Order: sequence, then structure tokens, then C-alpha cells
Amino acid sequence: MNANSPSAAGPAAAPPRVLLLHGPNLNLLGERDRDTYGSTTLKDVEERTAALGRELGAEVHCAQSNSEGALIDLIHATRGSDDGIVFNPGAYAHYSYALRDALEAVTGLGIPCVEVHISNVHAREAFRHTSVTAPVCQGMVSGHGIFGYDLALRSVLHRIAEWREARAAR
Repeated sequence: MNANSPSAAGPAAAPPRVLLLHGPNLNLLGERDRDTYGSTTLKDVEERTAALGRELGAEVHCAQSNSEGALIDLIHATRGSDDGIVFNPGAYAHYSYALRDALEAVTGLGIPCVEVHISNVHAREAFRHTSVTAPVCQGMVSGHGIFGYDLALRSVLHRIAEWREARAAR
């Protein structure tokens, strides 16, 4: 049984809805540090990920903010509206306990999150080697360039399907 299969309890579940969320400076993709991040723009990433979502039977909607508070509000807003989150927290991954707490709150409610980073954070400066947000996520993808978003979306959709099946079995 997959996430969209009918169950004995009723009709097929709605297609999964996933928030693709980007943190600070990711609005500058394609312009900033092309050696590290490449020439693909944020719009390109969003369009590519949304297209893959449609191909996989999911709805992907996108948001970006340079503000920690706005990101927390977007994470909180997933309650009741989204089934999962693909999140590139940017540099906030390394020190934002407020984002960590927001993610922990929604993942604890059954909304899986996969953290994604374009670059290999472990091959960069030492301060980037630790993520305070990743431990409360269901997975982390790092160092695969833009393709990492494909992996993260597939991973979060897998988690959504698992969690839906577990709820249906109760």
C-alpha cells in the first residue's frame, strides 16, 4: 500500500503536500559563490523540485526567507496544511536553536522534515560541520548539489507514506 492507496478505512488519501523551504541567502543562488553553489537559481530549484513532486504525485509549494522568525512562522504553518518539509536552513543550521525547536515541534506531530544542503558541509569550514537542526529531522542530504533536492523530496515522500500507513494500521 502506498500513500495514495485506498484503505479499508476509506478512500485514497489526498496527494502529499510538501513545503520546500529555503533559509538565508538562498535567494542569491546562481549569483553567490558559483564555485560552491553553482549557477542554478532559486527559481530553477523550486521549479525543478515542484516538477518532480508532480511526477511523484505530490504537491510542492515553496518559500524562502532571510529572517529566522519568518522561517519559524512558515514551519509552524505546516501544522494542518502540509505533510512534510524539505528544508535548506542555510547557515541557520549551525546555530539556530529556535529553528531546531520549531522543527522538533512539527516533526513530533507527524510532519517529517529532511534537511538539505547543496554543498558538502563536512568539506567546508569547521563551523559548518555541525547542524543543530538535523538531529530533529528525519534525514539530511548534503553535498549532492541541486540533485540533493531530488533526494530530499523522495526521502520526505517515503517518510510521509510510511507514517500514513502506520496511522491507517491503527
